[in-house]
Amino acid sequence: MDLSAIPHTPGVYLMRGHHGNILYIGKAGDLAKRVASYFMERTNHTAKIAALVASIHQIDYVPALSEREALIIEQKLIRKLQPYFNQMWKDDKSYPHVKITWQEDYPRLMLTRKIKRDGSKYFGPFPFVAPLRHLLRYIWKQHMFPLRPCHYEFSESKPLPLEKAKQCLYYHTKECPAPCVGRISKDNYRHIAKEAELFFKGNYKSLIDVWKADLQTASKAQEYEKAATLRDNVAALEHMAERVSVRQIDLEDLGERIDRSRGITELQRALFLKRPPVRIECFDISHFQGTETVASLVVFERGSPFKSDYRKFKIKTVTGIDDFASMGEVVGRRYRRLRDEGRRLPDLILIDGGKGQLSAAQNAIRKVLESSRIPAMASLAKREEELFLPDRDES
Repeated sequence: MDLSAIPHTPGVYLMRGHHGNILYIGKAGDLAKRVASYFMERTNHTAKIAALVASIHQIDYVPALSEREALIIEQKLIRKLQPYFNQMWKDDKSYPHVKITWQEDYPRLMLTRKIKRDGSKYFGPFPFVAPLRHLLRYIWKQHMFPLRPCHYEFSESKPLPLEKAKQCLYYHTKECPAPCVGRISKDNYRHIAKEAELFFKGNYKSLIDVWKADLQTASKAQEYEKAATLRDNVAALEHMAERVSVRQIDLEDLGERIDRSRGITELQRALFLKRPPVRIECFDISHFQGTETVASLVVFERGSPFKSDYRKFKIKTVTGIDDFASMGEVVGRRYRRLRDEGRRLPDLILIDGGKGQLSAAQNAIRKVLESSRIPAMASLAKREEELFLPDRDES
């Protein structure tokens, strides 16, 4: 990260996450020194500052004429945007850490919000707990670091009684290496714990390479759900290794960016989406001179048109004018290709038309994607300005 572009002037800085969402807004009499302080002497950071720094993807800044002007801009923006960390710090909430219990002969991997001087290793803090839980669950299911999930207390000198071990489901399914009954040596087990420690310290380049190779194998074997999961995990790890970008913006540009961010958030709430629709793909069917049917795809990224990804389609399998069948063909072709190429799926698919077009698109995408991978969908019927959502009869 190059901080040399930030001026030594009063101003406001905005720290953004991976999706462009604003995490924190602060002011400074010297922007360069204040921003640099977040990335220096990290061992002295509080848990809250460490959690913020770990989430930063981009830093915007607005120079001001004075500290007073910077204060006014900061207060105005915080009231308008209510950034995640500004609000969390007011609430004085603690953040979860990943914990490896090294003080035990057979360490465990777990989440905790309390840090103790007990010989354990702690990693974090992590401000967003849901993705962390998902990652730990994936690590366990894939047997990447198969550390015991139980809470039994035993050691090398005091093994767990066999009768109690047999009460454990993981003992019978062999999902756990079962150090409690000596299925794995202490040295080999602690080697697994050491690999987990290296992973949470950020030594995951080799893991990315392994996942990419597995992704290609899964795609060739048409194991598309597995390939999609691997693709998402590779993207998550690559994001963790990304450099933080810095740029100056003026107040007018800032207003436009804020409006786009708010629009994405409002759309998420209006459509009851699980995550912000950072990438939106929109389909429309039209007719050339009343005979030839064509389709168009327009794409939005972070609230702005992403014209390089626009596409046009010729309808190949539908005879005559049939908007429903044409929509089904185009949607199926689009996401079959993204699936086969292991490319990122959108967060939201918008269909031009009513309930019929939406149903046709749903049926088509169900044939090419696993149910857990299907993006959120909606359709817009322009004549009556109606919005249709899946599984709802009324607009």
